[in-house]
Amino acid sequence: MNPYMRNNGYGFQRPSFGESIKRFFAQKTVLNYLIIANVAVWLLLALCGVTMWLFKMEGPNLLASFLALPASFTQLAHRPWTVITYMVSNQRFWILFLNLWMLYFGGIIFVQFLSQKQLALAYGLGGLFGALFFVLSYNVFPALKEICETSYVMGASASTLAIIVAAAAYNPDYELRMMLFGGIKYKWLAIILVVIDVLTIDAANPGTQIAHLGGAAFGFVYGLLLRTDFSWGKLFHSKKRGNDFEYTSYEEVREEPSPRSDEEYNQQKAKKERDIDAILDKVAKNGYASLTDEEKAFLFKNS
Repeated sequence: MNPYMRNNGYGFQRPSFGESIKRFFAQKTVLNYLIIANVAVWLLLALCGVTMWLFKMEGPNLLASFLALPASFTQLAHRPWTVITYMVSNQRFWILFLNLWMLYFGGIIFVQFLSQKQLALAYGLGGLFGALFFVLSYNVFPALKEICETSYVMGASASTLAIIVAAAAYNPDYELRMMLFGGIKYKWLAIILVVIDVLTIDAANPGTQIAHLGGAAFGFVYGLLLRTDFSWGKLFHSKKRGNDFEYTSYEEVREEPSPRSDEEYNQQKAKKERDIDAILDKVAKNGYASLTDEEKAFLFKNS
């Protein structure tokens, strides 16, 4: 008998917080790996800071200096890996907590419409665009050139904001239920987060917000492209061969489906309903995150 069932099988008992966390990390998903990577790097940064304090080593955290993205082109040329490492490096706990909170809930909503692979692309490319915005702004704007050689950025905020904005651009009318505000469309939440970043740009620490805007800009464009059934493979695949004649592969040739009888139609309809019921039972028992990408797409298509 399922340990989470009660009332003679007529209800479900919520698993404990510890069991939910254990089950979440037991799943091999992109979202899990991203969260684990951010936590692991934060622990290493904290351990490095404690070690430096014990040995009375002065100066900035050595590991942070190795992972942070510099604004200077000269320093970046000597540390090109930082365009990747900065997006999983959160030095302060409250920043890590906020980024993981946004990443978890933004990622859960993202995979309701899109795949785990697209989530990974949104995170990685959103972080790269955030790095591009950060470096270019410090080498273009006169107000930032003066502090370019001493400026660095680190944190998952640009990548996380890219995921949130991409999902909002893909399905702007998706409604969230919030305890204090009731129903709110997801696009407004994304807009509020972007506006906050714009309004908080100041001379004290402009680099972080600029990187956030780079991630948000990529997320917006990526979300709109995904609405058109965009895929990166299409950029490198041509459907034309020879003298501009259109080439159609064998797999693209389809025969028109033959008319179905009422009996066949009813059988297919009953099978679809059984499949939907089975997926909903799986969600009730193990949570939405337990579904495969195919099951999520099937449920979203038929909802």
